[in-house]
Amino acid sequence: MSHDVVIVGAGPVGLMLACELRLAGTPVVVLESGSEPGAQAPGVALNAGAVELLEMRGLMDACRAEGFEFPMAHFAHIWLDPTALADRYPFNFAIPHSRVVHHLAARARSLGADLRLGQRVVEVTQDEQSVRARIETPSGEQTVRSRYLVGCDGVGSLVRQAAGIGFPGDEQPFHGTVADLAVGPDSPLGELVGAREYPAGLVAVTPMGPGRVRLLTGEFGVEPPRRDGAPDMAEIQDSVRRIAGVAFTGGALAWSARWFHVTRLAERYRAGRIFVAGDAAHTHFPLGGQALSTGLDDAVNLGWKLAADLDGRAPEGLLDSYHTERHPAGARACQTTRAQVALLHPLTELRDVVAELVRFPDVNEYLGMMVGGTDTRYPVEPAGDAHPLAGRRLPGIAAAARAVPGLAEAWAAGHAVLLDLTGDDTLGEAVNGSADRVTLLRSAPLPHVDAAAVLLRPDGRVAWALPAGGDTAGLRAALTAFAGTPA
Repeated sequence: MSHDVVIVGAGPVGLMLACELRLAGTPVVVLESGSEPGAQAPGVALNAGAVELLEMRGLMDACRAEGFEFPMAHFAHIWLDPTALADRYPFNFAIPHSRVVHHLAARARSLGADLRLGQRVVEVTQDEQSVRARIETPSGEQTVRSRYLVGCDGVGSLVRQAAGIGFPGDEQPFHGTVADLAVGPDSPLGELVGAREYPAGLVAVTPMGPGRVRLLTGEFGVEPPRRDGAPDMAEIQDSVRRIAGVAFTGGALAWSARWFHVTRLAERYRAGRIFVAGDAAHTHFPLGGQALSTGLDDAVNLGWKLAADLDGRAPEGLLDSYHTERHPAGARACQTTRAQVALLHPLTELRDVVAELVRFPDVNEYLGMMVGGTDTRYPVEPAGDAHPLAGRRLPGIAAAARAVPGLAEAWAAGHAVLLDLTGDDTLGEAVNGSADRVTLLRSAPLPHVDAAAVLLRPDGRVAWALPAGGDTAGLRAALTAFAGTPA
């Protein structure tokens, strides 16, 4: 039996991609080697970019019941003020990434994705017509065939290697541990809540509920004592004592893992009928939820493009634009996290100077959008004539969804939208023949959107914008460029 799309890996990126494909009506199979998706995802931060994407797809409500919003952000643990940003962006949100994966899995299943657990992919091959994945299952070996296959299978991606995609980069001397601990009210770890830097490394303690914390340590300039096996309580206690000079005893270890300082970027995000996304495409030092937001952006970029191709309505080059748009974003995430690590270790006077600079509004704005994953702009043509909003995500997504009737529903369904703020019906004719691909919505002008109309792709990116007093030249071309020739 042949499938349209097979996704390898049921982490947040693979599941988000599955949801995107199902919103477009595309059948999808997700193969996951583990018995439960994302059970040990170590992260706890959703930055502004990730919150925006989850808001668009109607997934944040489920997350809000299990986490909390915090109006803070940091660049190399130098605190920024996101409340002072000129544009309206959501604040960071704290929730275990394992719970985000849980909600994504529930949504993917509810949309009809075929999620198969305990399915370990051992070989991937492709030809001009299809991709074949050989898998080990509890009932024996099987082969799954598909028109496209996407590797969301992490840093050591078998899919990426099978596709012959290089993964250049480097690893720096570093060793980190992450653990969930049950602790008493008098635990010395209470004094370390937050993120703290020391000459030898860093320690971060995040409350995860009554009597439970997530403890993260990282030591710079050391070789990992081992790469396999989870650290035990004694090793974690020794790490905290060496870095922070704090001794703690007692408590119970619920889960632990090791992490390393590796920065790598796939040479290409597509090889024939095989794509890579998330950590299989880019990996870097984990800071501020940038890995998750970058990976989720990969998923929402690729999903609607694959669906359009399989439906026979993708314009030429649409699938290749996944690499064109997302590879620079992955490179940017690698670059900016490297810069932050340079300020985290060693602790120098340069860090103090940067801490002074962030008090300037423009610096706070620049770095705040960078670490929030909201500064990405996709290339647009013609570049010199493009509206400032073109290639960006619509500012003030939450405010727009509240103000424009039907917008939240269109976004949750993964629709493209022509948002007409002109107050008349002049744009209706432009989408004739594309009504099945683009939802036309009308509204009074939005104070946070400096345009009279915007054409939004299914991923929320602005494909075209109408300046106040401008003309609609270019709208049909922009529409055709991502939605195909109107019927």
